[in-house]
Amino acid sequence: MITPAPSPQPLVPVIAIDGPSASGKGTVAQLVADALSFHYLDSGALYRVVAYATHQNNIDWDDATAVAACAKTLHIQFKHGQVFLNDTDISDQIRTETIGKGASRVAVHAVLRAALVDLQHSFRTAPGLLADGRDMGTVIFPDAVLKIFLTATTETRAKRRHQQLLGKHQPADYQAILQDLHTRDARDKGRASAPLIMAEDAILLETDNLTITEAVDFILLNYQQKMCK
Repeated sequence: MITPAPSPQPLVPVIAIDGPSASGKGTVAQLVADALSFHYLDSGALYRVVAYATHQNNIDWDDATAVAACAKTLHIQFKHGQVFLNDTDISDQIRTETIGKGASRVAVHAVLRAALVDLQHSFRTAPGLLADGRDMGTVIFPDAVLKIFLTATTETRAKRRHQQLLGKHQPADYQAILQDLHTRDARDKGRASAPLIMAEDAILLETDNLTITEAVDFILLNYQQKMCK
């Protein structure tokens, strides 16, 4: 008697949200994840943690080999919306403009991006994963059930970042933020490894004139439609 092979288990569903810096991905992604009871991967935070750790250890952000070597020693966890490095909460420390710039610089290193692939894949657990970043739908989770490219004009993003920093009582210069976003966009789009591009099967979501609730509802509706097919 021949025993039939078991049917392959379906992959845990992934919603991938990509887009430029300060586009509102994080806020929207977390709310969508909460609505679906999905796990949440903020891939941008991983690069911020690496930038923070290398800065603390006086490692040049442009030294690809040293940055990647440092990253392999880090124990990174996300708990209840907070980011932990080696069991220490560094959520506030990695959200400064300085570390944001550092994250953009270390993210160009192909050797670092390769070192973080397995860690990102480990977040894919039941019942599902909401992953946001720059290359979630193009490189890390190309089989994502839904891919969203969430963006807004540079001016809109600069205004949002400016207001966000003021709300946290941090120094904020609109023109400096605007210029920095132009620089980050050029770096993210022009890097050789996993550049910021919209996946061919992604849905464009421009949020200049949308509220956070409207953006969240748009993604939830599209996810429901995908799962009903």
